[in-house]
Amino acid sequence: MKVLITGGGGREHALAWKAAQSPLVTEVFVAPGNAGTAMEDRINNVDLPATDIDGLIRFAMDTEIELTIIGPEAPLVLGIVDAFKSVGLKCFGPSKSASRLEGSKTFSKQFLVRHSIPTAAFESFVEVGPALDYLETTSCPLVIKADGLAAGKGVIIAKNRQQAKQAIKDMLTGNQFGEAGRRVVIEQFLHGEEASFICMIDGKNILPMASSQDYKKAGNGDIGPNTGGMGACSPAPGLTDEIHNRVMNCIMRPTIDGLRAEGVSYTGFLYAGLMIGNDSIPRVLEFNCRFGDPETQPVMMRMQSDIVAHCLAALDQKLDREVAVWDHRPALGVVMAASGYPGEYKKSEVVTGLDGPDSEGLKIFHAGTRLHNNQVLTNGGRVLCVTALGETVRECQDRVYQATDRIGWSGSWFRGDIGHLAID
Repeated sequence: MKVLITGGGGREHALAWKAAQSPLVTEVFVAPGNAGTAMEDRINNVDLPATDIDGLIRFAMDTEIELTIIGPEAPLVLGIVDAFKSVGLKCFGPSKSASRLEGSKTFSKQFLVRHSIPTAAFESFVEVGPALDYLETTSCPLVIKADGLAAGKGVIIAKNRQQAKQAIKDMLTGNQFGEAGRRVVIEQFLHGEEASFICMIDGKNILPMASSQDYKKAGNGDIGPNTGGMGACSPAPGLTDEIHNRVMNCIMRPTIDGLRAEGVSYTGFLYAGLMIGNDSIPRVLEFNCRFGDPETQPVMMRMQSDIVAHCLAALDQKLDREVAVWDHRPALGVVMAASGYPGEYKKSEVVTGLDGPDSEGLKIFHAGTRLHNNQVLTNGGRVLCVTALGETVRECQDRVYQATDRIGWSGSWFRGDIGHLAID
């Protein structure tokens, strides 16, 4: 069968790479893809943006695509799954209605409260005055979030009221995040250890993926501005079997049942960003309606079962018959970024060192890259995610950082401590 993956980042490279390993699959297409997907066997790029829904439908029908897997959030919020299904095409991802869990943080937080799912206390505002008045009733630190999609960067942790006021003004009147910041959510700052809990859902049944931990801050020691993610490791160190069961019973199951009670059937990946406090209670920081990036890269490195078979079973509402199988070894991915990221950055820098010696269990996933005259050029802020398996997280680190030392371009940089929470 032929499979289409929509998107052009590291997540999509990892999903396409894993899908191409399926014995069910003859060819994988990625729209628009990147230099990494262009160089993979049995994978071809399609020059269509992930949000060109009509163009993607025409391509899928003309090419006889039998399964489409949606990578990024933007086309989900636009309703790409509904559009594909309306013409009889199999498409794995949540509907436009279900994607509101990610598309609006206000909707998501209100949903959590309605269904008694643990989360931080919050309020939502569209005007500066009431938001600033609310600040006077709270204590810092606080988390200020743009309500809509902001590529993982619309979250500001304000250590004091002055920082909180500035963040609110930047979003509501300064257009810092465009339409995404027309409404802001102000919420209680939660202490603890973060984890990414991603599942596949078929409307009723839940198939958990391997847990992971994302490192969002730009600087070593988890300092600096938020990014789309500077690296990830799997499994998440703080997610014990006991906490896993709590997440399933107190968060994932009530979420799916709550959506069904509200007339929404959820099919697709569902990602709960969690904070696990000292009381061992997992609380929801956010929902994403797709696989995480860069969590996908180490999770796909560990997956030994067939992601395509899982998706097909989900579309037939038979996920209860599927078993996800994982390599016992941990995996770790380190993002190599362009100079200036997460702010303004240059493109079209020549990437070198990609032709060095590879070994089993090491993979360079491309994100912001493109091919030009047989050269790999930078084409985004997060350029590569170097990912490795190892018997320990320390071994994963050693393997990844040996590879990052040989790869580079003008201004390339990366964090040097990804995975430290799983070691310290």
